[in-house]
Amino acid sequence: MRKQNPALNLTTYLMARWAVMMLGFFPVNANLRTARAFGSLMWAFDKKHRDRALENLTQSFPDKPRAELERIARRSIEHFCELGIDVMFTTRVISVETWHRFVHPKNFQSTVDIVLRGNGAILLTGHYGNWEILGYTLAVLGIRTYSVVRPFDNPHFDTWLLGVREKKGQIILSKRGVTTTAQEVLANKGILGFIADQNAGPKGMFVPFFGKLASTYKSIGLLAMQYNVPIIIGYARRRGDNFDFEVGVGDIIYPEDWKNQPDELYYITERYTRAIEMIVREDPTQYLWIHRRWKTRPKDEIAETPGQV
Repeated sequence: MRKQNPALNLTTYLMARWAVMMLGFFPVNANLRTARAFGSLMWAFDKKHRDRALENLTQSFPDKPRAELERIARRSIEHFCELGIDVMFTTRVISVETWHRFVHPKNFQSTVDIVLRGNGAILLTGHYGNWEILGYTLAVLGIRTYSVVRPFDNPHFDTWLLGVREKKGQIILSKRGVTTTAQEVLANKGILGFIADQNAGPKGMFVPFFGKLASTYKSIGLLAMQYNVPIIIGYARRRGDNFDFEVGVGDIIYPEDWKNQPDELYYITERYTRAIEMIVREDPTQYLWIHRRWKTRPKDEIAETPGQV
């Protein structure tokens, strides 16, 4: 974790809570328009993240013209700002009585069947669309999930958002020291959720993601193999510009799919990463292109780079 400044953390938190209170006087869709305007300002003035998004997009879509890449990058940053509004208003908007007005399932029957069997499963998504609403909606419908997330550096934000995420029964597991707890969830036939497109560092498994090797966590595949549970790759894609989402499934990897594969762990990791890529390709403007997915490079690639040791 970064070195903390308690006074700055508290001040930032109080300012955010004040902003949320002010935004609460306006409808969610009006606030989404404000978020998009803020995202446009971020695109114009935040050179660091603008350049990172364009660099990631250029390597991922080498055939797209520059103007199209800039459009996708700008909309991606706007979407990131919209996500903040989504999180603030989810507990106010989504309930047992109202969820169907804002969340529209697609190709979800197989997932329902897996959940109703009660044998456990792993639910994956990426930094795409509204990844927060997946677990929350399932919790509203009475399906308890356990989600592995990275804690916020600011402890006040961490506590605040933990309350939002767990309000309807979703259980949040901190990524730090999570291994034993995650094993207990699957041993008890629970549903375990991950955001599965984060850089896994030098100990990760390198699999292709948009044509370039990306370090990916091994733990997901290892847990699936150990507990013999299916892996569901899902998404929540915004429809239009409002608080309105299509929730669907890109792929389901069943235990029989990886049995007798030459390298079972690689098969699982590569397949769910490919599924996330296919979801992103449906609408790349909703992917978080500013995050450093390809930060860690394979050792042989570094060795071949001039000037590297």
